Amino acid sequence: MQTITVNASLCYDIYVGRGLLSGCGDTIRSVTKAKKAAIVTDDIVAGLYLDKVVNSLKNSGFEIVTFSFPNGEASKCSRILMEVYDFLVDSEITRSDVIIALGGGVVGDLTGFAAASYLRGVDFVQIPTTLLAQVDSSVGGKTAIDLPSGKNLVGAFKQPKCVICDIDVLSTLSNEFFADGMGEVIKYGMIKSASLFQKLSNENIHDCLEDVIAECISIKRDVVEADEFDKGDRMLLNFGHTLGHAIEKYFNFTGISHGKAIGVGMSVFTGLAEQKNLCKAGTLDRLNACLKKYALPISVEPSIGELAKFCLSDKKRESDFINIVLCKDIGESYFTKISIADFYKFLNI
Repeated sequence: MQTITVNASLCYDIYVGRGLLSGCGDTIRSVTKAKKAAIVTDDIVAGLYLDKVVNSLKNSGFEIVTFSFPNGEASKCSRILMEVYDFLVDSEITRSDVIIALGGGVVGDLTGFAAASYLRGVDFVQIPTTLLAQVDSSVGGKTAIDLPSGKNLVGAFKQPKCVICDIDVLSTLSNEFFADGMGEVIKYGMIKSASLFQKLSNENIHDCLEDVIAECISIKRDVVEADEFDKGDRMLLNFGHTLGHAIEKYFNFTGISHGKAIGVGMSVFTGLAEQKNLCKAGTLDRLNACLKKYALPISVEPSIGELAKFCLSDKKRESDFINIVLCKDIGESYFTKISIADFYKFLNI
């Protein structure tokens, strides 16, 4: 097991290893004095792992209440959030209790936002069960729900008490969901680590999965510690996301997964940057080869013109400007604020 400590507004540990789910009760007991734990999960994860987590928590002295909702991005909405609030009220959850997010990014984002806002804040723990959630969404304290007009437009910063990443749970992921997580993994190599990118390109990911997950988390930890509230370098984590979120919105959050959309966003923006001599020649070919290795797309059907308007409703927009992230080379990223007019020029519109 590897332990990665995050020193943000709340100091907490992220545990990465195998077989951690069966001992999660003792791990959570070590960070809270709560008597009651409210587990929020989705209907797929509940059938796979809820009993194991409940049993571990009970053995560690917790009283348990549980709530599950339908799997999928469509559930990361105000309606399901209200149902979670009602569950917390009906279960008599107080500020001295703990809320546990058991699931992928949707579960973690929605549950974290509920924990941040219910009673003005209740402690919570992340137990991410997808590759994407383990390397990205469970780390750093960003929580949110989607609105009909865009992704993650209502949220709060809420750091967890701890994060438990059991690599064994990834064995139940379909190839498609594993590939989805690889979109974010490749992003970390692109923005901060040429050596990680090289490993992803040349090695079998399953032979070094724990180390890769730990490295991705460590990269995000370093960025979050330097810029917890997303005012500077944390924007680098949005590489591929400006267009990626627009693609998700275009397909109404059901036609393409997050990791695949991010893969397209990285490829398209890198191609545009290379055309304009803003990144090293050949970067696009190396990125596309890596994306294809992990069954991630590099293009989608709607044109850039059709997607551009959705980019402008993203939270990365500031008045008449928008922040975009580009890579000068593999492992070297930067962000820049440009006018909306210049953004359209960048997109060749």
